[in-house]
Amino acid sequence: MSRLATGPRAFFYFAATAKGGRTLGVRSCPNERSLAAALRRDRLVLLRAWGLPEWLSVGESRLKLKDHSALNNQLGVLLSRGVPLVEALEVAASVVSSSSRSIVDRLRESVSGGASFADACAQTGQFDEVAIAVYRAAERSGDLDGATQRLAGAAQRRMQIQQQVVTVMIYPIIVVTIAVGVTSFLLTYVVPQIGKVLRQSPAEIPLYTKAVLSAGDFMQANWLWVLLGAIASGVIVFGMRRTIGPLAWAVVRRAPLVKDVLRTQDAARFFEVMAAMTRAGVPLADALGVGVQAVGDKPLHDQLATLRRRLIDGGVLRTLIDGVTTLPLATRRLLVAADRAGDLESAFTGLAEETAADLQKQTQRLLGVLEPAVIVGMFLVIGALVLSLMVPLLSVSQNLG
Repeated sequence: MSRLATGPRAFFYFAATAKGGRTLGVRSCPNERSLAAALRRDRLVLLRAWGLPEWLSVGESRLKLKDHSALNNQLGVLLSRGVPLVEALEVAASVVSSSSRSIVDRLRESVSGGASFADACAQTGQFDEVAIAVYRAAERSGDLDGATQRLAGAAQRRMQIQQQVVTVMIYPIIVVTIAVGVTSFLLTYVVPQIGKVLRQSPAEIPLYTKAVLSAGDFMQANWLWVLLGAIASGVIVFGMRRTIGPLAWAVVRRAPLVKDVLRTQDAARFFEVMAAMTRAGVPLADALGVGVQAVGDKPLHDQLATLRRRLIDGGVLRTLIDGVTTLPLATRRLLVAADRAGDLESAFTGLAEETAADLQKQTQRLLGVLEPAVIVGMFLVIGALVLSLMVPLLSVSQNLG
């Protein structure tokens, strides 16, 4: 097996534990040597490794949100008490998950070798540009502990929203699973039996009922191929996830309620970044250059980018902010007042907290609408299937009567 790799690759490994046992797993590393080193840090000895195909290799993803929060929180606590950064990173490696421990170890090695924390984060390829820019600005102002604590708080707020989404979506997922199972059972076993009765009766069968009966006969006769086709479709979708995912996300972003929630989420992160950058003493135009990168909503992104260009050309924030119509009027008036008072840092910090609270309310409202909508949709599918069979059956019973 080649030890050279152009990037992270997924390996299926077989390793020995410290107690003499054996364990299996999957981990992404640049090559087999890096895999062995990473396993040694987890007190495992690599016995055998198999490289997975490229379409199955997900590579090293960015730090999980939970690990990002834990890393920043630990660094903020230790740095604020005077612990050197190298030692703080050594401690932080113990609070993240085992899959992210090698990333923190690489950070510590880079920093101990003389690199700045921001440059070390950039070298790992696991941090987004916004976080790196915040770290770099904080290092210049000597406020790295404050920046990490703010980023940890922002990550925790996003985690809370994600947990709410998962909790509320459990019930609809169960309903969808049951609905798919019931529909498959009806089409495969029940519909063909009813179809035999209907075809032998003198009653006229409606067109939509004929379509349902044909689908049921096909599934009963080809259930194995249908099952294999469903599995193959799942594999194809998984293999093309990097292409399908962005397209699906672009469609979801345009949904009415979802669009408002995502715009509020972008605004919350924008204000969090601006608060961190202004506190570090970064000029407003430069801070906007970083903050705009945190915005995915196109109208808000374009208006903020236009605001930044006009600031560079000599404009003043309090006269240009009204052009950002995607932000609420109260937010714009608060920024105008803060700009006149020369206290944009406090304004951005307060807006970040208020927008995060508003985001939580909008998320709960969206999920409150989504849950019954999914349930009603699934029952409409099953109800339409049942009605397509009940209508001709009632007609047959009337003829017999």
